[in-house]
Amino acid sequence: MEITQDKHSTNEASIKIKLNEADYQPKVDAKLKDFAKKSNIKGFRPGKAPISMVKSMYGTSVLAEEINSILSESLNTYLKEQTYKILGDPLPQDPKDSIDWKTQKDFEFDYKIGFVESVDLTLDSKIKATKYTIKVDDKLVNETLDNLKSQYGNSTNPEVSEEGDRIYGDLKTTEGDFEKTVSLDLTKITKKLAGKFIGVSKDAEIGFEAKEVKKGQWEEAFGLSEEESKGIEGALTLTVKNINRTETAEMNQEFFDKIFGPDQVSSEEEFITKVRETLQANYDKESKVFTEEELKKVLTGAAKIDLPETFLKEWLLIANDGKVTEADIEKEFPIYARQLTWSLISNEIATKNEIKAEHEEVIEKTKQMVREQFAASGLGSQMEDSMDMFVDNYLKGEEGQNYMNMLTSIQNEKVLAFALDKISVKEKDITIDEFKELLDK
Repeated sequence: MEITQDKHSTNEASIKIKLNEADYQPKVDAKLKDFAKKSNIKGFRPGKAPISMVKSMYGTSVLAEEINSILSESLNTYLKEQTYKILGDPLPQDPKDSIDWKTQKDFEFDYKIGFVESVDLTLDSKIKATKYTIKVDDKLVNETLDNLKSQYGNSTNPEVSEEGDRIYGDLKTTEGDFEKTVSLDLTKITKKLAGKFIGVSKDAEIGFEAKEVKKGQWEEAFGLSEEESKGIEGALTLTVKNINRTETAEMNQEFFDKIFGPDQVSSEEEFITKVRETLQANYDKESKVFTEEELKKVLTGAAKIDLPETFLKEWLLIANDGKVTEADIEKEFPIYARQLTWSLISNEIATKNEIKAEHEEVIEKTKQMVREQFAASGLGSQMEDSMDMFVDNYLKGEEGQNYMNMLTSIQNEKVLAFALDKISVKEKDITIDEFKELLDK
């Protein structure tokens, strides 16, 4: 057997494997003899069929099977011995001449591979990153309090509409055949347009122009789909069928218990403090996720990994077996490339610094995730007795992939924490509005 490599770029190469009769024939003969011992061919006693007949019947398929096995084993062994990091899977290239399995003695197979030579990243103060902390201010607390009081207030159906109401009715164009029953949120349209719906009663017909509705308000205020709103133009009328109003809830013990559970807070001051703490805890999580994503960008930029883009696109197309098109791959490739680059960096840092996720950490992180899901659905601690069962079922899900995903997640967290400790980090407090601006960039 002869294996040769031809690097035709910094990250792509061709592997050629040549086989002669001595490489495969002994294994083929042994397999055929085993077939002969176990064969049950009509006209012969079990295991007594002539080897020539067995070879005639099964020789070609056994030859192909053994050669494929030798190729797979030899190629994997060869690639493991290389210093570079293989990406994707080797792509077999069609032989220039079709194989004649009956007469051919020597075989030649070509494969295309993609790789990166190395992941070279030194974590030191030359690499600079920012650690963001979203600070909950009075404005955000007050907005949250207003939303909660509105959300948990009593609903009424007044005779005459006021600012902030919802108008339920039939919307239709003056010309054309568009007609749909909608629930219009007056807080989500311009004040000028909302004014037309204030002071009206049931059965009133309100006329307005489509151009008065700003971008996004068809979906956000009227509840239409993007597809439904596309063709709306010209004059419209909305016939009022009902008026919905939510009265603001009072800051009393009943309200406190609805939000945080019985006897968790007992005064308005305690309630506001609890709201602030809850908001801060939630935004601390968002700050952490955002900081980590920004750090990934910094580290991937510092590593300057040159991916074999052409190879990877070809491999993704073949690996997905018709489920995606070339256009799909072109569109999604930047996201895939960022994820792959980060995976290479994370694994390299973890290997060099002996960072790894432990089984106990996977269990604990999964428990935390399950507890948060229960809490969000209002079940809380009452499910704690069944926690081990829920965790076990989740981690075994998707044929064990959930466990591997959790393992990778923990390793990534450890790698990022390790990197933050080694590089130059500037801490920055930001408001929620500043945070939203960063997300929009």
